[in-house]
Amino acid sequence: MSLTINAKKCIGCGICVQVCPVDALDLVNGIAVVDMEKCIKCGKCVKVCPTSAIDLEGYIKPKDTKPKKVVTAEEASEKCSGVWVLIEQSDGVVAEVSWELLGEARKLSKDLQAEVVGVLLGDQVEEMIPDCFAYGADTVYVIDDPVLKEYRTEPYSEALSMLVNKYSPEIILLGATTLGRDLAGHTATLVRTGLTADCTDLSIEQDTRLLRQTRPAFGGNVMATIVCTDHRPQMATVRPKVMDMPEYQKGSEGKIIRETIDIKEDDVMTKILEKVKEASGGVYLDKADIIVAAGKGVGTKENMKLVEELADVLGGTLGASRAAVEAGWIDVAHQVGQTGFTVRPKLYISIGISGAIQHLVGMQTSDTIIAINTDENASIFNVADYGIVGDLQQIVPLLTEAFRKKLSS
Repeated sequence: MSLTINAKKCIGCGICVQVCPVDALDLVNGIAVVDMEKCIKCGKCVKVCPTSAIDLEGYIKPKDTKPKKVVTAEEASEKCSGVWVLIEQSDGVVAEVSWELLGEARKLSKDLQAEVVGVLLGDQVEEMIPDCFAYGADTVYVIDDPVLKEYRTEPYSEALSMLVNKYSPEIILLGATTLGRDLAGHTATLVRTGLTADCTDLSIEQDTRLLRQTRPAFGGNVMATIVCTDHRPQMATVRPKVMDMPEYQKGSEGKIIRETIDIKEDDVMTKILEKVKEASGGVYLDKADIIVAAGKGVGTKENMKLVEELADVLGGTLGASRAAVEAGWIDVAHQVGQTGFTVRPKLYISIGISGAIQHLVGMQTSDTIIAINTDENASIFNVADYGIVGDLQQIVPLLTEAFRKKLSS
């Protein structure tokens, strides 16, 4: 038996490399290659190859249950229906971005005249179903199976793609978290559709029913709006804290559809031996109600003390722009923006931050924004509710003292 790879068919997706149990496959210049001395001819790579680029002599590939014909936008209203949201959970705790996306799905569904669907995968997740309805789901698809107890790419993507192939959603939204980004990319490959990552805005194009997916592009220098014209479902991951949290409607009810998967633990190559929680440095930007953030305009590391004092008086969390982090003034755990955390505090005080789009996408949805900058033309003032033009060495100590007196009275 020999294994061959058709270079013309190979798209360099790397799925075969991931599933090979003996590391016999690798990507070279974007094309899969095989080391026949390592290959045990198990056929796993043949099974998962989405373009049938791998051939193993004598191996009969299982019948492909994936859809061969994509669904175009013109057919979508007839063949696809529903705005789906993955309800991401870990150890029985649902990620808040899932609830945010249910609220956004409700807005999109009004333009599509479609239902909002929550997709709940895991083990012993029944108790989470009422919250799905309370945050806006009309229907919840549930796959409750021990093999889904811990997140692993293979069983989760197989479960989600099975639901997609069976029920044909028009849109699927996932949080742009570590889990969501991994699952979205793998599932999009399995169901043969497009995916837009790290979206900051979503809307429906009325005459075509296309999902307009807006995200930073070209290093964050522009905002690009992307549409998936020829494939369904339309898939997007959305950053946490970008969308509004919907109101919790206690007692809401809906339809529950329970499904099963034909995946056994022995079928899953990845095994979780131990979970180790990394010790946190105490920075919780995504949960902070008050953030005082410093930028390159602060000038020196010594001036950071002025920013820290203001944050301490307000009981807030210290944030920073990428420039301040790269200058070595503060740890990356404090970074806000496209390459840091997306935040949505009640109060965001920006000090010495110019307002580059890379930073704005991470904080512009804050409830109240106060900007302090020496440049009256700084972009940060375009999103600020209150702007102060002046030297931080004069302004910040005055603010700190004023807040100290007010809060102690």
